[in-house]
Amino acid sequence: MTKNSTRLDHVVLWVADPVAAAGFYETAVGLAPIGVGAFARGDVAFPSVRVNEETILDLAPRTLAARMEMLPGAAESAGHPVNHICLSLPADAFDALRARLEEHGVAMSGIDHGLSGARGNATRSFYFRDPDGNVVEVRHYDD
Repeated sequence: MTKNSTRLDHVVLWVADPVAAAGFYETAVGLAPIGVGAFARGDVAFPSVRVNEETILDLAPRTLAARMEMLPGAAESAGHPVNHICLSLPADAFDALRARLEEHGVAMSGIDHGLSGARGNATRSFYFRDPDGNVVEVRHYDD
């Protein structure tokens, strides 16, 4: 990939407590936190977690909504979550994440097979909610 190809850069999730949300995504989901200390010191508006080398999830506090002035009506988006985000993992990472979520007591759906996505039909997938109610789907495709 080049820096100028079309791809997903980031998704912003509204959360009540960005530090706690980053902790959940680090410990229960296994994503690397970015800028948590800087957020706690007040140096940045929100922390993030890294999905891969190209994509992050920003964990924006709902209190930030009042400062969303880039587009008329943008402030009203706080508390209006997307239906869900989907993480695609290799089969072994899929299994490891499901086990890690179970260890953390995170409720999960059953396993679905053949759901359609960006790369065709997934071999397996399941859903869970983060502590702020954001729904995350996890899937893997045959190699």
